[in-house]
Amino acid sequence: MEMISIQYPPPPDGSLSEAGISLAIGHFDGVHKGHRNVILRAVEAAKEKGLAASVMTFHPHPKEVLGRGEQYFTCLTPLELKREQFAALGVERLYVMKFDLTFAAVTPEAFVREVLVPLNVKHAVVGFDFRFGTRGAGTAEELRRLGGDRFDTDIMEALRLHGRKVSSTRVRDALAEGDARLAAELLGRPYEVRGTVVHGDKRGRTIGFPTANLGMTDPYVTPRLGVYAVTVEIEGTVYPAVLNNGMKPTFNKDGFQPVMEAHLLDFNGDLYGKKMAIRFHEFIRPERRFASVDELAAQIAADAAAARDIMARDAAGAADVRIR
Repeated sequence: MEMISIQYPPPPDGSLSEAGISLAIGHFDGVHKGHRNVILRAVEAAKEKGLAASVMTFHPHPKEVLGRGEQYFTCLTPLELKREQFAALGVERLYVMKFDLTFAAVTPEAFVREVLVPLNVKHAVVGFDFRFGTRGAGTAEELRRLGGDRFDTDIMEALRLHGRKVSSTRVRDALAEGDARLAAELLGRPYEVRGTVVHGDKRGRTIGFPTANLGMTDPYVTPRLGVYAVTVEIEGTVYPAVLNNGMKPTFNKDGFQPVMEAHLLDFNGDLYGKKMAIRFHEFIRPERRFASVDELAAQIAADAAAARDIMARDAAGAADVRIR
């Protein structure tokens, strides 16, 4: 998939694209099931009309630039992960619009006239709650009106799950509660964080449970502190694992930053410096302080057994779905 960085104002020649495109527009943090409906409609329209299937996203998040809400200084899907998700949905071209104070002041009319028209948009797709232009003055219906006879606009209705709208906020709330199962339902895949294996305090190996500590490469949303059943991918191989996301209170009394450390259930070897992806499957228990190292080791063994059972159950469920 081709990725093209653009910013406002556009090039003086007014030409950003030669071929006509079908364009899904949005920030798409999480690329959850609701976002996927928008993007897949753009891909479908591209096939119907002989256009290039495209997505426009904004980087960094508008609310981060405008200082509205600390929650947006963390993300569900950094740009690289979004790019992978878009490509998996059949997107051919990704436009990354730089969001800065100059672009924030652009009117809805100027956005259409000076960005979408030069991009040769022939079909646009947005969600029902899409807003654009300075102070969010433009709505999805306004985009349709401004497109006029230059491009068609599809407005996708909200996708609902368990009676509530699927949204990035709902994914964040699920993770804050430790509900990895609900987060995965909303996303259409387990929640994932990535980084590099870094050196920790090496206490795990002294009690028989060596861990890989994650040094995150982006400011991900951090799930509720506690112990999780996860899968870990390293160099293309996926391992079941038990993860402690927390403060390690048995060893650290106060003034300590939370860390993610995974004990891989079927692995022995050196992982330092390797890239690692952690996917959250199920919350096992809250983190707590233990009276002794032996008590902690016994609990980790129980957690590892629970994680193994969860992964086996998930694998059996996936196999059953494939057979049907």
